[in-house]
Amino acid sequence: MSWTEEGMVLSARRHGESDAILDVLTRDHGRHAGVVRGGGGRRLAPLMQPGTQLSLTWRARLEDHLGHFSVEPLRARAGLLADPLALAGLGAVTSLLGYALPERESQHGLYEATLALIDLMETGADWPLAYLRWEMGLLDHLGFGLDLTCCAATGASSDLAYISPKTGRAVSVAGAGDWADRLLPLPPAMLRSDVSASPEIARALTVTGHFLQKRLAPASGDKPLPPARDRLLSRLARAPSSV
Repeated sequence: MSWTEEGMVLSARRHGESDAILDVLTRDHGRHAGVVRGGGGRRLAPLMQPGTQLSLTWRARLEDHLGHFSVEPLRARAGLLADPLALAGLGAVTSLLGYALPERESQHGLYEATLALIDLMETGADWPLAYLRWEMGLLDHLGFGLDLTCCAATGASSDLAYISPKTGRAVSVAGAGDWADRLLPLPPAMLRSDVSASPEIARALTVTGHFLQKRLAPASGDKPLPPARDRLLSRLARAPSSV
């Protein structure tokens, strides 16, 4: 069994004295792991960094075996190393994908969206709002999407101010009534494209984090969410009004 495809490194861990087990995201083969011979050594270790784009050839005797990767560098994304906030964003993206995605299922759409987001991070563009949209898209991709189109109680599409913590549907001021204190706030950044203040985006990510915790985590064996996501939120909350 073998295939060749481009992929992005999610994580790598040492395996034995000099090898590494590499976890990658690809378009057609999804999240996929394999052993890289010499991957823990000085020559190949730099290629095992999260976010690196590689040309991958996977081989195994049987399809359900772990198998081995042969790797060739395509894009190192070294520019991210100079920006602590972008590096935190990259860590949140790669750790969430490793946490949330099942293995060996094609990820059309999500793969392209992830590369586009990391491209923004690398260029230093105003990317935190794009990260919020990516995280909302990840929830939707996994079947836990939010419905912010209209009020769940009245059907109105205006004055949306809350989200039901159970259903993920928007609720208007009028629709909330006496239940407002039991609902989550609906931050403007989740509805508008003109919000660049990092603390505002951090508040919106607190809301998406609720649904990651309450919906995704139970489906993932109730594992805690990756600490890298919390580190990104902390940095965004302390960041200037725009980045």
